[in-house]
Amino acid sequence: MKNRKKTNFRRIYYPLIGLAMVLLLFTSLLLYEPVVFNPPEIVDTNQVSVYLTHVLSPQLYNGVQWQEPFDLIVTEEGINDIIARSGWPMEAGGIRFSAPTVFFIQDTIVLMGQISAAGVEFVLTVVGKPRLDEAGLLNLRVAKVKLGAVGIRPLAVIIARKMYLQQTADSGFDAEHIIAKIAASLLDGKPFEPVFEIDNEKVRISKITITQGKLTVHFVPAI
Repeated sequence: MKNRKKTNFRRIYYPLIGLAMVLLLFTSLLLYEPVVFNPPEIVDTNQVSVYLTHVLSPQLYNGVQWQEPFDLIVTEEGINDIIARSGWPMEAGGIRFSAPTVFFIQDTIVLMGQISAAGVEFVLTVVGKPRLDEAGLLNLRVAKVKLGAVGIRPLAVIIARKMYLQQTADSGFDAEHIIAKIAASLLDGKPFEPVFEIDNEKVRISKITITQGKLTVHFVPAI
């Protein structure tokens, strides 16, 4: 009789204990915070980034006006200063997004930020590997999306697409608009011709180089 009771106990409770352990592990993975994650300092969002106005914008507009090939160099510190002053936190679909931090590593852009849903905070990590193909088309490929240590790329794409469509419902963008092309590349991996009109001049991205702490975009005049 005792052996039968023990057997029944094992049959009923061992699977429940196993399930509880799996749920605990999954929860710990969701709540995992990468060692490199360090929430950015809160800054005065009413003050425009000096890096944007005195460094990045002059690089871009002076290069465009010369109508010759030029490099736009973006530093990790500079882009994070611009991002930090962009009106955070933001909310969408009941999710609260804090200011993210960007990391430039070899051939890769990593965006890492804290999100809050139902009162629980998570670290969201997005890994992008932008590249130009042999035809000169640009693909802003999102390689990974993680919530904590759990990969959620398919789900993240669905949510991001829904949010994008809601935000642009009245914008009048068609499929040929540059914003729509960028969105299609990020969400669906569709390459596009990287030609941009700046101050009535058109330029093309011909090369992208990402090294530790720095992004270099090489532009040429678009004929």
